[in-house]
Amino acid sequence: MAKPVRIMPCLDMQNGRVVKGVHFVDIKDAGDPVECAKAYCQAGADELALLDITATVEGRGTMLDVVRRVAEVTTVPFTVGGGISDVQSAAAVLNAGANTVSTSSAAFRNPDVIGEMVREFGPERVTVAIDVDQNPALPSGYEVYIDGGRTATGADAIEWAKRADGYGVPVILPTSKAGDGAKTGYDLPVIRAIKEVISGEVVASGGAGELEHFHEAVEAGATILLAASVFHFHMIDIPELKEYLKAKGVTLM
Repeated sequence: MAKPVRIMPCLDMQNGRVVKGVHFVDIKDAGDPVECAKAYCQAGADELALLDITATVEGRGTMLDVVRRVAEVTTVPFTVGGGISDVQSAAAVLNAGANTVSTSSAAFRNPDVIGEMVREFGPERVTVAIDVDQNPALPSGYEVYIDGGRTATGADAIEWAKRADGYGVPVILPTSKAGDGAKTGYDLPVIRAIKEVISGEVVASGGAGELEHFHEAVEAGATILLAASVFHFHMIDIPELKEYLKAKGVTLM
């Protein structure tokens, strides 16, 4: 039985503010995280993502005070990522009120950390995120990037997704570097390819710009639809998106 589709606004955080870039650069301010989180819960978001986008590059942990303040106002499950490198940093974020942690660069550098987190907190509290970009030299045509999309690894993204899934995480979150903030549509081949090799759910992330893009992602196999710019700047509002998907016959949360 397929899981119902959920809508997940993403709050990319920098210096305690919500920001949004294009292709991981050209960052613009998009508001206060607590106000944004509250508004999204009221608008009908099913889940929230909070990503501290420069934590890993700056070599620091996630901003726990922001996590705590967001936890106070959210009425839906929320996932926090950025700077979560081991069981201790994950525990700090979960204790601050997050429901799930998302690990990306640290998991790639030391895959055992995925298994450690799964054993410590249970699989339902761990998501593995993967930043991907096209590289025709690799078997799948997609390469893993780390450090907030800055560092190419030479590793095949689909192979890595399959390996991460082997640790028992229920959700894989691939973000297309080419699609990020570009509003040209999700990278559907990535969603399809990852869906084929994992047992869990795939999040569609990076590139939503129109209502159709969300439906295309569902058709490709995504059950969690993550977006930022279109929600932050009210190009698409969540009730409108849900009505549209319902009309397309999509089972929602």
